[in-house]
Amino acid sequence: MSKSSTTRLFLQSPELGLAPRSISVSGDLTLSHLKLSPTLTLDKSLLNSLYFSHNGRPLPDSTLLSSLPSHSTLLLRLRLCGGGGDGGATGAESRDCYLSMYLSKKPDKVDPNETRLSKWTTCALSGEPLVHPVVIDRLGNLFNKEPLVEAMVKKTLPKAFRHIRGLKDMFPINLELIPGAEEAKSETRFQCPISGLEFNGKYPFFALRGCGHVISSKALRELKSDACLVCHKEYSEFDKIVINGSEDEVKVLRERMEERGKVKEKKEKKRAGDEKGEVLENGKKESKRFRAVDIAPANATKEVYASIFTSSKKGDFKETYSCRSLPLGRN
Repeated sequence: MSKSSTTRLFLQSPELGLAPRSISVSGDLTLSHLKLSPTLTLDKSLLNSLYFSHNGRPLPDSTLLSSLPSHSTLLLRLRLCGGGGDGGATGAESRDCYLSMYLSKKPDKVDPNETRLSKWTTCALSGEPLVHPVVIDRLGNLFNKEPLVEAMVKKTLPKAFRHIRGLKDMFPINLELIPGAEEAKSETRFQCPISGLEFNGKYPFFALRGCGHVISSKALRELKSDACLVCHKEYSEFDKIVINGSEDEVKVLRERMEERGKVKEKKEKKRAGDEKGEVLENGKKESKRFRAVDIAPANATKEVYASIFTSSKKGDFKETYSCRSLPLGRN
């Protein structure tokens, strides 16, 4: 094929949205001239970033069109920045992979201060701000009472709160409002009624199970007392529940809760055993026999009342199919 002859080529560029087209060009032109052809209407700012490829092989811009087989298909590609070794693309990657690497949304970092504040100012179940009435469970989690009771009734409690089985597993608490905090819409709305420390997670707090007052650890440590510093009701060490405690503190509360469950289970078993019968020396239980005299009315003669029942007394009396024989004529 001579250089002055006309060459027919097929062009397409999916990356630039260029529809496939057929063109006839002079064979003495190069690919660089083809880029400037008005037929392609390419943006001049992209000319240096574009290249042609044939059968998957990139072609230099100086390639003569006459050197290409007639009716060849040329792909116009966008050359990516980088050349290997600098962290950029090598040209082997597709443009889609390149774009998706930068367009993919990275997860936002969670602010630990916001997480801490949320744990101390919102309900652990619903995530809503704490409002009266507020309760605490045996592990120190804070709840709004209404959504907690509703979840218990509907049996939709998450697995983390399945230890709450009834009202006995939650205790009402009294949170001291900071004066003017509601009007100012402050993030922290509660405080220690003794020391004035804010209830925001920066300082440890305890809830007293007997009276429900919430007092900072600092106040309890400095003003040592066996009675509540607010209402003066006496309490024991087991009545103190640390609020949103550390892993070790929650572990102690969980062990205390499990021990309480074991004691309660033993009491229930013992009560059930007492109802069924007494335990004999060989370990077996003796069922209690029914005695009519035990349920006789107050004004009734026990023997007469017991005679109604066949199991109460057995003597010479004989029973027939239709009635009981009476000892007539006996003195």
